[in-house]
Amino acid sequence: MKAYLKLVHMEVHRFRYLLGGLMALTILMQFGVVLLWSLSERSIRTSPGWSEQLVTYHPFSETGKLTFSELMYSNQFWFFFPVLISIIVIAAYVFLIWYRDWLGRDTFIYRLLMLPGNRSSIYAAKLTAILLFTFGLVSFQLLLLPLEMMLFNLIIPEGLRDLSYLSQAILQNQALTILLPGRLDAFIMAYAIGILAVLAVFTIILLERSYRFIGMGYAVIYVFVCGAALLAPIILQRPGNAASYLYPGETYSIMLALTVILVVASVWLSIRLLNKKITV
Repeated sequence: MKAYLKLVHMEVHRFRYLLGGLMALTILMQFGVVLLWSLSERSIRTSPGWSEQLVTYHPFSETGKLTFSELMYSNQFWFFFPVLISIIVIAAYVFLIWYRDWLGRDTFIYRLLMLPGNRSSIYAAKLTAILLFTFGLVSFQLLLLPLEMMLFNLIIPEGLRDLSYLSQAILQNQALTILLPGRLDAFIMAYAIGILAVLAVFTIILLERSYRFIGMGYAVIYVFVCGAALLAPIILQRPGNAASYLYPGETYSIMLALTVILVVASVWLSIRLLNKKITV
């Protein structure tokens, strides 16, 4: 356990500047757009000649007043961009977290593999680090939202705004609905498939490192099997298919069970490759 915690600390320490940069980008873009949009709307609505009757259709407020939900809906790009950059960086680091040890100076992976104890701690530490980065950024975004709403409320006078709820605001922004699906079952499935995708990349890398060029062929087969297993319940539900008699809840349960099976199989295969096939 001590070796595992040290390895997790090392991986987090390596990524700290990138993680800090992603958080800083999110703060600058999201707080910046909240500030500028709120000031602009306040200026318009306090200008001479403005009247609430000028608003003929307003889906976010029956009175035509400003809401935080409207801000979230009207500024999709500025919330989506930092989320997209974070997803791209994390996805790239899923590969880099392994290959930097093989391709970096002094081939650091050999020093890791020669550490006393089970090599599975190396695998577990890298997986834990990726999950910490992912859920850390999601939690950070959740922490920012109430602060952004507070800034909105400070800038917009009470007479110009209606009450908003964070749950409503999240639903109005596509970037946030990706990070935080509205239903619990959708949240569990989305992140379960995300974890499986990370494990699949780990397995692909270890197959390539174990068997080199032939390993890429094994990786293609592995990806095909995973994809076919996950898509099978959806394909069976196509109209006209004789087997399309499952209820949506049953389809969800089957997909979740298959995802768990694939996760367990991927972990087992990866640790076996790390222990048996990769030599120093």
